[in-house]
Amino acid sequence: MSRFLKLVNFEFNRFWKLYMVLMGVTILSQLTGVIVVAQTYVNQANKAIYKELMPMREFIVQNGKLSFHNITQTLWFLGPIGICLVVLSIYVFFIWYRDWLGKNTFIYRLLMLPTARIHVYLAKAVTILLVILGLVALQLVLLPIENQLFIRLVPNDFRTNLSLFEIIEDPYLAILFPHTFREFILYYLGGMAAVLVVFTAILFERSFRIKGVFWGILYSAASILICLAPILVNEIFLGKYFYPMEVFFMELVTGLIVLSGAIWTGNILIKKKVRV
Repeated sequence: MSRFLKLVNFEFNRFWKLYMVLMGVTILSQLTGVIVVAQTYVNQANKAIYKELMPMREFIVQNGKLSFHNITQTLWFLGPIGICLVVLSIYVFFIWYRDWLGKNTFIYRLLMLPTARIHVYLAKAVTILLVILGLVALQLVLLPIENQLFIRLVPNDFRTNLSLFEIIEDPYLAILFPHTFREFILYYLGGMAAVLVVFTAILFERSFRIKGVFWGILYSAASILICLAPILVNEIFLGKYFYPMEVFFMELVTGLIVLSGAIWTGNILIKKKVRV
């Protein structure tokens, strides 16, 4: 277990600098967005009321009150989230392929460590999971801070106050912060299964090279089809015969099958087929 934790720590440390950059960009962009959106609205209100002599009530009727949802739908707020998603999507591939890059392939030393090869596979997966959960936790910490800054910048008469729970009801944030435990399981189990499927597809390519690309694509398509099978069968062939809760449990089972199948297949490939 200690060797596995050392592998996780090693993989996390390799991503640490980029991780700090992503966190810094998120904090700076979102706080700047709160200030820019709030000040723009307040300046617009001041100009209309004090220079153009528009009654405050008429201004509010025409422009509406400002709420934190106006900020969460801007590029200032969504941009860094999108950047994090893109970087992590690329890193899912890079976390493997960088070990094969360069004159001295580092993967050789990793796979020669006195530990089961599957630990290398799982350590990379756990690193991705920790990074994702860390960024989600950062966003959860930032939201109340940004909301307090918003409240200080916009006068009470011009704003609509929202609680933290009302803020995360935003459709974009609902993916990061599922409203129910059922949604949490589906989103994060599905996301982790997708990461492991990509890992295993990469190992197919590393094991069989050109043929491995074909097998990796075929394997990924089969995994997606298995995951979607309960929904497709219920919607297309059975006319919504099953209740939503029954579909959820079927999705949960297929997700676990895909996840465990990815680990099992990845274990076989990394033990017996991967060439370094």
